[in-house]
Amino acid sequence: MKINSIFTQTPHRRYNPLTGDWLLVSPQRSQRPWLGQVEKAPAVGLPSYDPDCYLCPGNKRAGGVVNPHYTSTFAFTNDFSALLPDIPEVAITDQPLFRIETERGICRVVCFSPRHDLTLPEMSQQAVEQVVSTWTEESIQLGEREKIHYVQVFENKGVMMGCSNPHPHSQIWATGKIPNEPACELATQSAYYRQNGRPLLQDYLNEEQRLSARIIFSNAHFTVLVPFWAVWPFETLMIANRPTATSLADLTADEVSGLAEAMRHITTRYDNLFEIPFPYSMGFHQAPSDDQKHPEWVLHAHYYPPLLRSATVKKFMVGYEMLSMPQRDITPESSASHLCRLPETHYKSREK
Repeated sequence: MKINSIFTQTPHRRYNPLTGDWLLVSPQRSQRPWLGQVEKAPAVGLPSYDPDCYLCPGNKRAGGVVNPHYTSTFAFTNDFSALLPDIPEVAITDQPLFRIETERGICRVVCFSPRHDLTLPEMSQQAVEQVVSTWTEESIQLGEREKIHYVQVFENKGVMMGCSNPHPHSQIWATGKIPNEPACELATQSAYYRQNGRPLLQDYLNEEQRLSARIIFSNAHFTVLVPFWAVWPFETLMIANRPTATSLADLTADEVSGLAEAMRHITTRYDNLFEIPFPYSMGFHQAPSDDQKHPEWVLHAHYYPPLLRSATVKKFMVGYEMLSMPQRDITPESSASHLCRLPETHYKSREK
């Protein structure tokens, strides 16, 4: 589908087939002046080791647990888990307006490396592959546990995204129930597969590759693009090229390498956008961890960065967006074009 020129200049709505939601795009507002809140610039010049950091090797965590002197990735159960594994199953369902039920689960933390100052785009290809392999191992082990039906791998980068510790790390939450967003995507992808006999994201990716208007990066195994329905200014979607890759556990060694390359590429572009450690929340949506096959599902990851027009101006979800529907000023095509023009070499490397 070619975008009619009228849609580049006038308000319009776009449909998100993964959620069934609509988005308002208002390109005529992209040049409006900004007199709103300005954020503090992110901290720079972190040390490679911080003796006060509870994630650094050899340091003490809450409750007196001491980290090993790890040299690669390091995974452990969160000392302040949002979920607990051994609680009784209790539910109240006879009152439709006041339904409530307990939720079991496990929360894990994965430190990317012993380095306190080394984020994903600054890490080597081999080191990022190790991060992906750790996510995969953790996902398999958690998904095999009794009464765990979904494993959510995610990363919050930067204080702007609520990250409580600058030491580069991610989290994995495994739950007994499928959470809202994956459950919604499961419903839409299942309906599309029943109707068409093919995965929704396979058809979508084929069309995006044909048009090439919103693609940021692609290798033999993964494609990164600004989705047609993107809400956040520089939101991207990373999709496995092989439609039978439904989860991290399905990836071959070559696909792990391809995923690591794609992650390094997009996070480098993000950092180069405003030449700062670019904040974002990202997460993989993989097939549920149940006894069923999921031919409707294609492994993908969402990147949601909040910055709008500079390192200190961010997008806020307020007013109309909270009460009516999401809205954005910069079209996805414009965002993709801007990201594609950025250097592929990390700005810190160019400074040396």
